Amino acid sequence: MGANTEKYAGYLFAYFKGERYEDGEQVYFALSEGNNALAWRELNGGRPVLTSTLGEKGVRDPYIVRSPQGDSFYMVATDLRIHGNGDWGRAVTTGSRSIMVWKSSNLVDWSEQSMVELAPEGAGCTWAPEVFLDKGSDVYYVFWASMLDGSDAGGNSEGRYHRMMVSETKDFIAFSKPEVYMDYGYSVIDTTMIEDKGSVYRISKGNNIMQESGSSFYDPSFALINESVEQPHLRQGEGPIIFKSNTEEKWYAFIDEYVDRGYIPLETTDLSSGIWSLPDHYALPASPRHGSVIPVTQSEYDRLLLTYGG
Repeated sequence: MGANTEKYAGYLFAYFKGERYEDGEQVYFALSEGNNALAWRELNGGRPVLTSTLGEKGVRDPYIVRSPQGDSFYMVATDLRIHGNGDWGRAVTTGSRSIMVWKSSNLVDWSEQSMVELAPEGAGCTWAPEVFLDKGSDVYYVFWASMLDGSDAGGNSEGRYHRMMVSETKDFIAFSKPEVYMDYGYSVIDTTMIEDKGSVYRISKGNNIMQESGSSFYDPSFALINESVEQPHLRQGEGPIIFKSNTEEKWYAFIDEYVDRGYIPLETTDLSSGIWSLPDHYALPASPRHGSVIPVTQSEYDRLLLTYGG
């Protein structure tokens, strides 16, 4: 929790609702019922909390990270609008090369939106940006998926497919030159990460939802733990979200069964095993799509509820 020593009292879920709705590609919030990560209430009457006014004027995949000091937050999101055009071909091949950024000190007062061009020239898109922060460091690793030609990766494969890219920043204003972070010779998107006991765990959408482990963010030899995390619980998944319980040695992976039921929560008490189970009961917000979950303190929880209502 950084400098903030207040105990966590719940979780904030930031997400979008999808291109089916005119305002579905904006930022929505939900708050857990206390520290129950499987029971949620929508905030702001189920209406967007933040609305994009830049770029494509639609945002998807909002991801919130807390600063090392614990006293500020950054939100990054995909610059993309599909509602009204349905043009996924354009979105993949000639989509925005920028991400959207907001900053807040309290999760309710957000800065003006900024638009940061991150993906290299020739990249077809800049999808699902997330952030990893090394313990004891003030450098944020921002990573996302871009459609690139084979030659751009300097690898062995030809053709055009998604690689995971990375750029470093300390302030979300100045960023390092983007580099290829993961190149598997086929499209990999929606990578999310969490650190535990000196290991970094990566969950990504490839052919299935795969889980890997490494010793650090830049470990060149991540090991595959589970090549299909969603089996046997889901038919097909994307947009994985991973976070730790505030109260016990348990981790949650929310996975979007986009072909059927939407987000389904899985849980494990051994993150290194790669084995996940489906809880008996859960109540997620209505129509959530790819987003992020972060723990919040009691004062943050109360402020969110006071500002946005239940």
